[in-house]
This record gives sequence, structure tokens and C-alpha cells, in this order.
Amino acid sequence: MPIKFQDYYETLGVPRSALADEIKIAFRKLARIHHPDVAKNKIAGEAKFKEINEAYEVLSDPEKKSQYDELGLNWNDGPESNRKSTPFSKEYSGRPRGNPNFAFNGTGFSDFFESFFSGGNGNTDREQGQDVEADLLVTLEEALNGALKTVTLRRPSEEGPGERSDTYRVHIPKGVREGQRIRLAGQGENSVGSSGTGDLYLRVRLARHPDFTVLGSDLYRDLDIAPWEAVLGVKATLSTLDGTTTLQVPAKTAATTQLRLKGLGLPLVDKNRGDLFVRIRIQFPESYTAEEASLWEKLSKLSTFKPRGTP
Repeated sequence: MPIKFQDYYETLGVPRSALADEIKIAFRKLARIHHPDVAKNKIAGEAKFKEINEAYEVLSDPEKKSQYDELGLNWNDGPESNRKSTPFSKEYSGRPRGNPNFAFNGTGFSDFFESFFSGGNGNTDREQGQDVEADLLVTLEEALNGALKTVTLRRPSEEGPGERSDTYRVHIPKGVREGQRIRLAGQGENSVGSSGTGDLYLRVRLARHPDFTVLGSDLYRDLDIAPWEAVLGVKATLSTLDGTTTLQVPAKTAATTQLRLKGLGLPLVDKNRGDLFVRIRIQFPESYTAEEASLWEKLSKLSTFKPRGTP
């Protein structure tokens, strides 16, 4: 079955020459618009959010990006008669590297990603039946609360040409981790004889979030404050996976300071939760009025503060 090429640069709206920071900024901008929690159209937003995540999953990983660029740069160059059928051709009906006889719906990833970036089958013992693996996109909100997903596996029909579809209701447990595998016993490939059937494994990929990064069960996010807020302190309204909360930034807070919000991370095995760490970033105005400049000048004359290392 032909596999539709996914132009990840087009998805993120960046040129192929984009650097890592440009790709990250583009992802965050789009993710904030299309995240299911904020999108006006929830269904369309969720679909777009998955596309954005898939693109960022590849382009933010140096190895995957290099592989994608090397094989995909010339996929649409030259006349049709001279164009080679490569794994990254617009429609490629060859044998992909992942699960060549299987395709999935509902994992959050396209057939293109599953075929070329999702790894391969596990057990290769044909007498026992092959295990089948696929990546499953799980949002941080689903990792926090648990979820029930519908996944459809399309496989060759055992009764002749064509394919059959099997649909599964997959339970996502609270606190699921990146790389964790969810096993559906006996749902892989049938053996040549009657020795048994392989298993289906769904490998969790936590969706990238525009605000949060994950380290174990802890979450990290940045908070931008003004210089005077760093000096005087401020009560900041902060979004978390649980909603909004108020964070007291104390006076004399230095840049790169980390403030801890206990129990606002992801679930732990003992039913407690990790923490949310807020990294302070002091932002300076890009422009200012003559009056503001005058006040800064006045402050510089009145202040007795001297940075460390000043003679």
C-alpha cells in the first residue's frame, strides 16, 4: 500500500535550512494554538497537534532529522520518468523498515512515521509468531489522568488477498512513562504453524508540550518576569496540568532560579506525584520610552548596588 510522504518542514512552517532553535520556536508557537485544551475546534485541533508533534519528534532529534534530510531532500526532484522510488518518495510501495505487513490508526502517528521512524518488529521467530510494535502518542494530560484510546491494526487477511482490521480499546495507565510498552498479548502476527501468536506492543511517546518538559515524574517550565519583578518580587499566575495557580516569586530572585511546586508533576508508582519546577527568566524590554530611559538613568545614579567582580 503506498505510503504518503510527510513534509515535516511544511507542517512546522520552517525552511529546510532551519536551525534547532527555529524549529523549537515554530513548534511551540503552533502547539500553543492547536493544543486540544485551547483550540476552538477540539477535533481539528487534536489532529493538527498530532501532526505538529510528529514533525517535531523527527526534526528535533538530530539522528532522525539527518536520516530524514538525507533520504528526503530530493524526493520530489526531476522529471517523473527519472524519479527513483525511494522510502521517501511521495508514494512509495516498497518494504519499509518498521512493520511491513501492518498499519495502524489511532496511534497519533502517520503510516509514514510508523514505517520509517518507529523501529521494527520484536520477536522474529516465525514458529512462534512475530511480535508487532508501534509508537503511541500520549499527551501529558493523559499521562496525568489516564486515558482510553482506540487503536486499529490493519493486517493482511488470512483468508486471501486484502486486509482485515482489528480494533482495540487500549487503557493508558496514570503515570505512564516515555518508552513504556503496553502489551496486548496474542495480538501480533500468527505463527507459520500452530505454536502460538506474537504480541502487540504499543510504545509510549509522550507528546511534546509547548510549556512543559519532562524529567522522570517531574515537570519543568519557564516563567518570564521583568527586572523590577525580580527585584521586588511578584505574584505570578501560572498554568499547570491541573489548571492555573499563583506562584509567589520572592524579592531578589536571580535569573535561572528554580522554584518548586510540590505535587504538580506526573504520578508516581505510590500514588503520589512528582513536582513542577519553575525556571525564572528575567526579560528586558526591547524598547523603552524617553521617560523610562530617564528613570533607568536615575536609578543607576541612586543605586549603591555593584555586580560581583566590579572593582
